[in-house]
Amino acid sequence: MDNRPPFIDRRQRGAVSPVTLAVIGIVVALAVAAWFLIVKPYRDARAAETPAPVAVQKAAATGVAPPANVDALSVDQLLAEARTAMNEQRLVAPAGNNAFEFYMKVLQKQPGNPVAADALRETFSYGSAATEQTINQRDFNEAQREIDLLAKADPENYTLTILRSKLDAQRKTLDREQQQAVDAQKAQQVAQQNAAATQRQQAEQAEQAAAAIEAQRAQAAREQAARVAQAQQAVPVAAPVARPAAAPAASEGGAISDAVLIRQVNPRYPTAAMRANQEGWVDVELTVGPDGRVANVNVVDAQPKHIFDRSAIDAVSRWEYKAATRNGEPMTVTLRRRLQFNLGR
Repeated sequence: MDNRPPFIDRRQRGAVSPVTLAVIGIVVALAVAAWFLIVKPYRDARAAETPAPVAVQKAAATGVAPPANVDALSVDQLLAEARTAMNEQRLVAPAGNNAFEFYMKVLQKQPGNPVAADALRETFSYGSAATEQTINQRDFNEAQREIDLLAKADPENYTLTILRSKLDAQRKTLDREQQQAVDAQKAQQVAQQNAAATQRQQAEQAEQAAAAIEAQRAQAAREQAARVAQAQQAVPVAAPVARPAAAPAASEGGAISDAVLIRQVNPRYPTAAMRANQEGWVDVELTVGPDGRVANVNVVDAQPKHIFDRSAIDAVSRWEYKAATRNGEPMTVTLRRRLQFNLGR
């Protein structure tokens, strides 16, 4: 039979000793203190240092003036500057006033600083995105500086190879576009020169054609003038046939002399006939009075009809004769003459 007191039995079987409770209390207190003094501040700092998930860095934040003397800043000051730059999205730009340069300056002063090392590692992708945007904007010098900055933070990161390839491709694209623009400008200049040369050639041809037409007109005028002159110099061919106005009786007898042409006027060649290259003749009958003047000029026959009649009558009417005589006395006679109209070809 167990004679031990009941309370002793309960303590031995399930009660917790005061020492154990004290140890547990101390551990809990330490954990709480560690949370508020170490873990929570560290997480808050990390949260402040990590940028929002944006694809590109804002270039509008580059107007912030950098610290006067970065080398003189302490580690805590550099971390504060880095956090400010992160919040303002100044990851890799502008030069001398961005988060990456501040964090690397921290690592120079304090190698292995966990805050700076972790921040550079976790924000590398965001800095790469900002650099890629700079490449797309074709700010090649700035893009090269940012790539070099990222390479200092993580020289083995494969993203650097991609960025360098994109930068090289954009440079080649720009060079190609510039060359195409130069070629297009040269082609345009050549086209303009060819157009100007064509215009000059056309103008010269027009001048030559005008000169040729003018020369042809002048030649035609000279030829026409020559034909007119030749026509005016044509001498009518006519066989004088003298017939006394009244034949004397045979019983009267006496010597008769024919009328002699002493002034001949050449007929004018009709312009219409000259242009049509027409030739022909006209037979006229005329009366020569005792004074040698011509009267009563009539067309007896002509070929072609009515073309040269007027010219023949006008010319013959102005002829002058030495009058015919009978026994030395002037008398009136009727004559027939043929006027030949030739172009002298």
